[in-house]
Amino acid sequence: MSTALPPPFDAERFELDGPWGRMTGFVAGDGPPMLLVHSVNAAACAAEVKPLFDHYRRSHTVFAYDMPGYGLSDRRDIAYTPRLMTDALLAVGRRASERCGKTAVDALALSLGTEFLARAGAESPGLWRSLGLVSPTGFSGRTSWRKAPGTTRALPWLHKALAGPGWGGAVFRGLTRPGVIRYFLERTWGSKHIDEGLWAYDVLTTRQPGAEHAPLHFLSASMFSADIHSVYESLKMPVWMSHGVRGDFVDYRQKTLVEHLPNWRFTVFDSGALPQFEDLAGFCAAWDEFRDSASPRAVLRTKKPAAG
Repeated sequence: MSTALPPPFDAERFELDGPWGRMTGFVAGDGPPMLLVHSVNAAACAAEVKPLFDHYRRSHTVFAYDMPGYGLSDRRDIAYTPRLMTDALLAVGRRASERCGKTAVDALALSLGTEFLARAGAESPGLWRSLGLVSPTGFSGRTSWRKAPGTTRALPWLHKALAGPGWGGAVFRGLTRPGVIRYFLERTWGSKHIDEGLWAYDVLTTRQPGAEHAPLHFLSASMFSADIHSVYESLKMPVWMSHGVRGDFVDYRQKTLVEHLPNWRFTVFDSGALPQFEDLAGFCAAWDEFRDSASPRAVLRTKKPAAG
C-alpha cells in the first residue's frame, strides 16, 4: 500500500480538468503572475521548484503545478506527448494570467519542461512577458531538430518493450529504488551534496499508483520534440537561458543557434543542473535582473467584436 503524497507547498490548491484527467496546481502570494514548471524524469514533481516558489510568493502571485502523470495530478495510462504537456502548461498559464487581471506572465521551466514552455511561448506569445529556461533540453550534441512542426522523437518500439505486457511496473520500480534515485540526483548535481528533502519527496512520489506511465513515455523519447530548434528560434519575447557546469547536463554546444538573437540572454552558474537549490540568492538575482530588463508588463485585452 502506497503512502499518501503530501502537497509540495503550503499553498492554495486548484485543479484543472482536460484530456490528462485532473491536474493539480498550487498558488500563493500577491503581485504579478509567475509560473514555475518542473522537469520530466522518473521522479519528477513540483517539489523541484520549491525554493523558487517559497522565495517568490513574497513578491508575486506564484503558480506551480504537477504535470499530468506526476505528483498529485492524475497518472493515467495515456499517451504523454509534447502536445499534451504544452496544453496543460497553457491551461495553468491562462489561469495565472486571469487571476491577475489578464496580465502577461513571467514563466520559468526546468530541463525538458523548457520544451513545453517554449512551445507555449511560440503558440501563445501574448500570454507571456518573459521565459526562463533552466538547463534546457535540445541544445546538446550536433543533431538538428528542425523536423516537421509537432513531430516528436518517440520510439514506439522502445515504449512497447518498456511498458509490458506485465513488466512495465517492474522496470519502473527498478529505476526508482531509493539508492537509484539518489544516484541520478548526484549526477544531476554533479556532487554527492544533493538536497535531501527533494530526494525524500522523489522517493515518495514514485510510490504512487500509476507512477510508471508518464516516465515510460519519457524514457522512450515520446515527450521530446523533433522540431525544438525551430521552436526556440521562433520565440519573440525576452528569453533567459541558464545552466550549470557540473554533472551530466553540461553539453549546451548548440546554444550558438540562439546566442545571436537579441531577445535571448544567458547565465552560467557554478552548479549542477538545478542551480536554485545550490545558490538560491545568486539564481534569483540573475533572474530578477533579466526580468527587470524585459519589456513592461502587458495587460491582455480581449478583442471587441466588430460593430454592426
